[in-house]
Amino acid sequence: MDNIASWSWLFFGLYVCVMLAFGVVGMRRIHNSDDFATARSSYGPVFLAFAMTATAASGATFLGLPGLAYQAGYAAIGYALIYPIGIYLGVLLCLTAVRRIGADFGSRSIPQYLGDRYQSDGLRILAATLSMLLLIYLAGQILAGALMFTELLALDLPMALVVSALVLGFYVSLGGAHADILTDGLQGALMVLLALGVLTMFLAGFGVSGGLTGMHAQLEATDPRLVAPLHPQLSLFDSPWDFVAILVSHMPLGLLPHIGNKLWALRSDRDQRRFITLAFIFGLILPMITVGGVLARVVLGDALLQPGQSPNNAIPALFVATLPAWAAAAIGIGVLAAVMSTADGLVVSTSQVFANDVFRLSIAPRWLAHFDDDRIDRLGLRIGRLATVLILAAATALAWQTRDRNVALLVWMGLGGMMAATAAPLFLGVLWRRATLAGAYASFVTGAVVFAILHSGALGYPQLASLHEFAVVALLIEQAPNPYTCSSLGIVAGFLVMIGISLLTRPPSEAHLQRVCPS
Repeated sequence: MDNIASWSWLFFGLYVCVMLAFGVVGMRRIHNSDDFATARSSYGPVFLAFAMTATAASGATFLGLPGLAYQAGYAAIGYALIYPIGIYLGVLLCLTAVRRIGADFGSRSIPQYLGDRYQSDGLRILAATLSMLLLIYLAGQILAGALMFTELLALDLPMALVVSALVLGFYVSLGGAHADILTDGLQGALMVLLALGVLTMFLAGFGVSGGLTGMHAQLEATDPRLVAPLHPQLSLFDSPWDFVAILVSHMPLGLLPHIGNKLWALRSDRDQRRFITLAFIFGLILPMITVGGVLARVVLGDALLQPGQSPNNAIPALFVATLPAWAAAAIGIGVLAAVMSTADGLVVSTSQVFANDVFRLSIAPRWLAHFDDDRIDRLGLRIGRLATVLILAAATALAWQTRDRNVALLVWMGLGGMMAATAAPLFLGVLWRRATLAGAYASFVTGAVVFAILHSGALGYPQLASLHEFAVVALLIEQAPNPYTCSSLGIVAGFLVMIGISLLTRPPSEAHLQRVCPS
């Protein structure tokens, strides 16, 4: 059996069996809707660190970043080094407070956490509504999984998208957050090994005459810009500011619903330091797979830049070109694990928008007050499972519509607005006792609107031509293709607005502040 598709089907079958088994195990651990949503206080620091790191890494890291490195060369490696620092710095700042408030108030989602912190159902519903932007993020993960299927299993793209959604839907609808964490813990360990393997291939110049030195020389001969720290022709990496923007824009990522809900699954507060240390170490290792895109550019030449090809395929195409069929298939399934590890968390967290934030906290208290708690809980569990199916169907359709986009940039179409809106309410809600509900509302809207205006290129419309003569406006127009810059500017605007409005409005009561922000 030397055909890569045959080996891939074998390893994929084994992978699916393991994932479904974890789904069944997770189902047996679910006794109520809170178990489905959070798996609260159920896992130790090592396993949960693998799970959280895997969820944060995603298909954007394992396919999108190597794709960018294939196009930009060394400049993209700076992205890989910087973004995990932003993520885990953000988690470190907020870990203790988010866990404490989650335990005190029984929070099951980040939108609910915001509602509890600011004593506002309106803010919770607003955050839950904006969370639907994560459907774009989920579409990016499903597309990344489908690209692996097309490369390794010889499926066409529509069928590959369906297979991705079916595998996800089955084990997540069974086991909820438990299935998410169990599968992600295993997948995270595999992903660390895979990233180390690709880094070793890069350092050895695997498949290139002359090793690492020869690889560098060939890359420079192809295009000197590929070996420069900045790439002047790509707006993502053409100035030092771009890397500052990557750091700032990623700080809220660790507190988005699909990642932040894992903070409540940590078994004990005593494990917090060990958990965040391990997650940071693993988080620095995983993005090193980016260097595989540089190696692929030398091994494959410009093949993936041709019409009908995609740089997103850099890693699987590299494996196919340089490794025996069985090894390429086995490692390819490891990349698939990276994709699924984020997608399942997104499905669980997005399902809670309907099951928790809409049904349990909004509909049930108003129109189903005569139902007892157990009945509400059972209905919430069913809604969560049904929402899983509907969310996957919608995300799969969206993935098909956006199939020609770079996976990393597609993901950030959904992430950027969400993080620009929520960064200030999340961080200031933890770090500043003076933060108010009015400030949170104003910041939420400001961050989302600034991101939308900048990233859509609206400032460049002919109707605003009179503004284009101003240097600042011209500079902002240039940032439109760069989601990291647009998100960072939205975050900064949100912070400034929230601080100003909070200072002008009445602070929360001291009794409430003692619960959410002890002195």
